[in-house]
Amino acid sequence: MVKQIRIFLVILSFVIATLACSTGTLNGGTPAPTKYNAVLFQDDFSDPTSGWAIVHESNQIMDYYEGRFRIWVNQTNFDVWSVPGLRFTDVQIQADITKLGGPDDNDTGIICRYKNPDNFYGFLISSDGYYGITMSQAGDHKVIGMDGMKFSSTIKTGVATNHVQADCVGNNLTLYVNGTKLVSVEDSTFAVGDVGLLAGSFDQPGVDISFDNYIVKKP
Repeated sequence: MVKQIRIFLVILSFVIATLACSTGTLNGGTPAPTKYNAVLFQDDFSDPTSGWAIVHESNQIMDYYEGRFRIWVNQTNFDVWSVPGLRFTDVQIQADITKLGGPDDNDTGIICRYKNPDNFYGFLISSDGYYGITMSQAGDHKVIGMDGMKFSSTIKTGVATNHVQADCVGNNLTLYVNGTKLVSVEDSTFAVGDVGLLAGSFDQPGVDISFDNYIVKKP
């Protein structure tokens, strides 16, 4: 089964701006010295001043919530995300992603090699069991290596938590969910950039997602 992802994402750039990470030093999210297999950055979102953007609007919320980071999207065909203002080349990123409410037809996941709102990679799943690696280039959004997001029974559907891992190593981009490798593609468009979190809606509003145990490692 294949789900077509929307081609154009409506994004407000000020929503995804980070607030306090220009130096790469956070209070709750703490970069570590670089070494082989080192933890480069991690955040359990227990400290609401650790630097991720906080937004409260009628159609979207991004905020710390009960020791996690929450994104709520109350608008159709709309994605929002947050980045901590860091810069990496090759990384392995992991996070626990939980649907709190809203439609299962959503998209959520991890960002790597983020340059700006129009250029980055996304490692996405949905709460109805679909997955894909996406690329936004000059605002054109597409799934890489597949004709749409595909279904996998590995993904826990409904109100559930999935452990998502994104490997960005050289030209190789690999998505794992709950310890299972789902897809690996090659792309050389972006070599360096920020990391981040994303959640969005399709035809129904009210997408409510939380993130926890975010960790970036040197692969």
